[in-house]
Amino acid sequence: MSFQDFPWQHWAQIRGTEPALTLGDRSLSWRELSQQVDVLAGGFYQQGVREGQGVALRSKNCPEMLLAILALWQCGARVLPLNPQLPESLLEQLLPDLTISHGLTFGSSLSIADINPLTMLKGEHFKIAWEPSRYASMTLTSGSTGLPKAAVHTCNAHLASAAGVLAVMNYGANDSWLLSLPLFHVSGQGILWRWLLAGGSLVVRDLHPLCDALQGCTHASLVPTQLWRLLEQSPPLTLREVLLGGAAIPVELTQAAQEKGINCWCGYGLTELASTVCAKRADGLPDVGEALPGREVSIIDEEVWVRASSLASGYWKAGKVLPLLNSEGWFATRDRGVLNGKRLTIIGRLDNLFFSGGEGVQPEEIERVIEKHPAVKQAFVVPIDDAEFGQRPVAVVEAAPDFDITLLAGWLEGKIARFQQPVRWLRLPDELKQGGIKISRLQLTQWVTAL
Repeated sequence: MSFQDFPWQHWAQIRGTEPALTLGDRSLSWRELSQQVDVLAGGFYQQGVREGQGVALRSKNCPEMLLAILALWQCGARVLPLNPQLPESLLEQLLPDLTISHGLTFGSSLSIADINPLTMLKGEHFKIAWEPSRYASMTLTSGSTGLPKAAVHTCNAHLASAAGVLAVMNYGANDSWLLSLPLFHVSGQGILWRWLLAGGSLVVRDLHPLCDALQGCTHASLVPTQLWRLLEQSPPLTLREVLLGGAAIPVELTQAAQEKGINCWCGYGLTELASTVCAKRADGLPDVGEALPGREVSIIDEEVWVRASSLASGYWKAGKVLPLLNSEGWFATRDRGVLNGKRLTIIGRLDNLFFSGGEGVQPEEIERVIEKHPAVKQAFVVPIDDAEFGQRPVAVVEAAPDFDITLLAGWLEGKIARFQQPVRWLRLPDELKQGGIKISRLQLTQWVTAL
């Protein structure tokens, strides 16, 4: 679909009194939403926000954050959503290179020099012309090997990402998607843009308990453990479609969901690609499906290369956008993968591969096996230097508090090769769970080495 105006204004004209947004227990029609965004945009303009400026928005998901993002886009701003758990020391390193003029926070603070604070002031109705090629967002990459980068996307790129997913998933005007992932992560932004493209309904609620948050929702993006708990609780679910991510997806789970009328999907996505690249109905096989419409995938020297209309314009650096494409015109992901026909299987990150006694060890292969144990929530394998073998694998796991993680060594026997067996088992410390949706392997490796 090609919009002639901001999507919320487009839907306000076409579906004026139809529900657009559920904020807690309050519902807004498309017309009411558009009017609220108009006056908030006027307030931001009154406070000095201008087209092309960068605005940092530091918050967990909440109604105010969502309305603020739409209003800032209506001012033509380039919005940087920030995880409130990111430490100030990291932001002091990051933000000077990201050309941020204003900052807005909810439930947290942002005291960085030269960033003007904003409030949710209401002003005169204001908007600039809709321009889908304008930079809309900056999204921080996981920063697993150093400082995060900020991928810059246009509205066109976000809409192309949404269109690819909606080409295979059934989400339309009469459906409602729960905003179950943070807007400072590209997967949360993916939900937002699917809503704007389809003109359906978006639900923003406290996610605890999840079964209450899902009341009336037809769509959600969840991790397998969340879906397991929902099915075990046996609440009356209105869910029809679930996009699963974050871990291996057991066939038993998808079958149990299907019995309740819930279709499960899995896929592969990247911050630089504005979320999902490949997707399929979950079938228990290890691949992530075929490239969605508007995406192309190729394997060059075991590395996944991608071309897509949803690709970021580049990484923002001191007022410049550094291009992502290599000399062949592709984005080289640094993910190791295999194509079987058109179906992609991700082996792991090329950056994470290490050698032990001359054997290549791909940590993700071991992690996937460990995470199949019912007591394990997540697992990481990192290398430590070894005089005889070069490097050896060490496992760091988050598991049930009363579970003895050393028992995993015996459980793993026969499931992986001997050179893949971790030489030590450590419990994931609380301090490394903070600061982002992904845990930094660099920090994990440093912590293990220090031990």
